Amino acid sequence: MTSLLIQNGSVLTMDSAGTIHRPGWVWVDGDRVGVVGAGSPPASLAAQAERVIDATHMAVLPGLVNGHTHLSQTFVRGLADDKPLLAWLKQIMWPIQSVITPEDMRLASLLGLVENLRCGVTAVVQHHKVTDSTAHVDAAAEAAERLGLRMLLARAWVDLGPSGEAPEAIVEAVTRLRQRWQGAAGGRISTGFGPLAPWRCSDETMRRTVALGREWGLPTHIHVAEAQEEIDMLYERTGLRHIEWLHSLDALGPDVHLVHSVWVEDSELDLIAESGAPVVHCPVSNMYLASGVAPVRKMLDRGVPVALATDGSGSENSQDMLETLKVAALLAKVSCGDACALLPLDVLRMATSAGARLLGRDDLGQIAPQSVADLTLVNLNNARCVPVHRPESALVFNASGPDVHTVIVDGQILLDAGRVVLLDEAALLDECRSAAQSLMRRAGVET
Repeated sequence: MTSLLIQNGSVLTMDSAGTIHRPGWVWVDGDRVGVVGAGSPPASLAAQAERVIDATHMAVLPGLVNGHTHLSQTFVRGLADDKPLLAWLKQIMWPIQSVITPEDMRLASLLGLVENLRCGVTAVVQHHKVTDSTAHVDAAAEAAERLGLRMLLARAWVDLGPSGEAPEAIVEAVTRLRQRWQGAAGGRISTGFGPLAPWRCSDETMRRTVALGREWGLPTHIHVAEAQEEIDMLYERTGLRHIEWLHSLDALGPDVHLVHSVWVEDSELDLIAESGAPVVHCPVSNMYLASGVAPVRKMLDRGVPVALATDGSGSENSQDMLETLKVAALLAKVSCGDACALLPLDVLRMATSAGARLLGRDDLGQIAPQSVADLTLVNLNNARCVPVHRPESALVFNASGPDVHTVIVDGQILLDAGRVVLLDEAALLDECRSAAQSLMRRAGVET
């Protein structure tokens, strides 16, 4: 599509001033936002638009960025309802991951990405755990390419314990991934290193891969301080907590994404702030696995960039980023009262502009002239939301995934009035049901 006019909506620009045009309009020219304004658009634009979308009673905002997920987990939702993190890994995830095929990975990735798309997401950070073959890894990127979504694919690694890889094999795998996928699909796909957790990674390999990532311009995406037991395991080996360990290795910085960051002390928050490292907050997952509550307000008060994520469906059961907005806001309140409160625009920034920083993009995450046309339209004309006194509040506290009406990436409509454009969704659901049942049988996991 070369030109698109969206009019009559509540346009949340997500600029630094929090500007909302109500009503407002957005002119999309190719893959970029051309003009955004308040009131009604010039009649000349409507006349020349290839398509006009009437967004009356809708919120128009930058596409949501899901800052951390594991698409291989799409087939295991509902199997961790009564399990803490490490028990869930040992009893469910590791057996599943030992027998999952590339075709399973392809289907699980497509299903997870369709759910993300339906929940207003235009970009995901895929922390890819299943690395049995190059086909397993490529399956996730191929799914994103098929659907038209944006993806940062961080290839997971560990080099300690029974599943550890040799350092050379890790570097070789990410080298191949970078050559194959970095900048692919018109620049929508990018790559990175994905060390799984400090207690499973050696000092030498962590230091080496972060340095290589910086040389190549790739980020490092790592779980940190998710559970107290993990802190204890690293401390026994090194005498350091997670953030202290990263700091000792020169492995903190704007290019290192700190996922979870639940069990962090004030001194560690200071190290994070000084380094400029972003935190990826996964509130629903942290509650589901009883991991704890990340001190998000303390992070924001120190100037730490905080992005928002669902985590994988195995530790969350869904990929609904609108649900995640609400939980993030409420969890901050319940953890320590009004002193920790996050305003609706604070939470929306976590899911848009802060998420865009994980991708290394300053042309995403807001609606402004020459920003990339990644846009989400959410229908607020329903009994859950009406009356809408403040669209930002309705988005955070009222709306949910099924309210997403239209999703646009690079100026291309991927979800059109609730219809997935680029694949047969019903056929995909049938394939996934059958594949998931087979996978559970092979893994010996009871459902």
